[in-house]
Amino acid sequence: MTLNDLIFLLPELILLLAATLLFILDIAGRRPEDPVTSARPPKPWLPYVALIGLAAAALGLLPGLGQTAQVATMLAADPFAIFFKALAIIGVALVILAAIPYMRTRTPYRGEFYALLLIAAAAICLAVSATNFVMLYLAMEFLSITSYILAGFFREDRKSGEAAIKYFLYGATASAVMLYGMSLLYGATGTTDFGGVAQALGKLGSSDLVWLGGPAIILMLVGFGFKASLVPFHQWAPDTYEGAPTPVTAFLSTASKATGFAILIRVSLVALGGLQPLWAALLAAVAILTMTLGNLTAIRQTNIKRMLAFSSIAQAGYILIGVAAATTGGSAAASPFGGINGVLIYLLAYLVTNVGAFATVIAIENRSGKVAISDYAGLARRAPWLAVTLFIFLLSLAGIPPTAGFVGKLFVFGAAVRAALIPLAVVAALNAVVSAFYYLNVVRIMFFVPAEADAEPIVVERPLQVAVLLTAALTLLIGLFPGPLIQWATQSVRLLALR
Repeated sequence: MTLNDLIFLLPELILLLAATLLFILDIAGRRPEDPVTSARPPKPWLPYVALIGLAAAALGLLPGLGQTAQVATMLAADPFAIFFKALAIIGVALVILAAIPYMRTRTPYRGEFYALLLIAAAAICLAVSATNFVMLYLAMEFLSITSYILAGFFREDRKSGEAAIKYFLYGATASAVMLYGMSLLYGATGTTDFGGVAQALGKLGSSDLVWLGGPAIILMLVGFGFKASLVPFHQWAPDTYEGAPTPVTAFLSTASKATGFAILIRVSLVALGGLQPLWAALLAAVAILTMTLGNLTAIRQTNIKRMLAFSSIAQAGYILIGVAAATTGGSAAASPFGGINGVLIYLLAYLVTNVGAFATVIAIENRSGKVAISDYAGLARRAPWLAVTLFIFLLSLAGIPPTAGFVGKLFVFGAAVRAALIPLAVVAALNAVVSAFYYLNVVRIMFFVPAEADAEPIVVERPLQVAVLLTAALTLLIGLFPGPLIQWATQSVRLLALR
């Protein structure tokens, strides 16, 4: 470990130090002789300490801009990793803003909650940088264990406990299967380094590659697919999203999901690039299943959190199209429709859109305690600005211009057409039409169905207002001026491919 290594690890170190500080500040001032949790002195400034820590971690990314280096033999400091680290920091910051009024009345353990979110962000930073299967597995477990705790954070709530148990059971099984797939590659190549695995596989014959690589890819996809909630590894998502605290649901459906795609991309391109025809065909089939099942099931939902959960599964299917249609090499990777750059564009667009949608759900849930879609009746009269922002988010999820979701869909669908995956593009387009049905149904209820007689106006606290308005502005900004994001994503993927 050198000084340069520590400089490249600044975001992770800052996040862990900020989380430690939050734990200390949370317990400071509590009398040892009074263990009653409600006796904890209120500390409304704790989430802002977490936000300062995230801002410092974002500044810690600056020394690595434009750099490509190996850190401690197991981590990569490259533009691809920086993109996903920035995405994780932005996502967690937005989740914390949305969580401030939500957590204030629901638990006395607020400091622990924000500290765990920072730890989860640090785990994401490690996972998206991993260039070794050992490091990748440890970082994924680090993130998973933290996520299990966050999902079950409301200890007295049966739904929250059920969400955590289901998440843990599925996660433990998927992790074991994924580890077995990694062990197959290690047994055949004698190394756990991505580059070393690629070199060793390159020396094998085509038949050996299929018989060895096929099972390894399928087994590892169980773990990656679990994190990204791909079908058929999605069963945990609806119940966990419904039962977990709503800010945690926003985190799991955005930043955590993006991590699954980041590691899938790096492993596929760097370690298993020689097996691209095999994994590309497999991912195309999984993409079709994921977006079709997610959309068809979302139509039947009456709970908006479950609807957004199945919508999240369908969105994962759209994103996976870009990986299945990936093109590599210098000029191919730099193409506007190279596949992977479309995935990065889609993930950032989806992050701001989905966090905004869940922030709106939090605003209504805080006021009424209800999460049924029917409870959104008359929202245009009760809270006009909330109805307008949710309308923007739903348009973006449906992929309608001029929103960020349209830009994301344009690039992944365009990549499928460029790669001659026409059936995949057609199925994706049909699914986009199906998804518009249930998204616009919520719009119909908000604007055209009258509210109940006893429905009260919805008052939204300032931090939540900032989260909703900021995500709405970003959703429109990316849709209207996507140029900087396209350039950033394309440069990140090009340098990954060259590496």
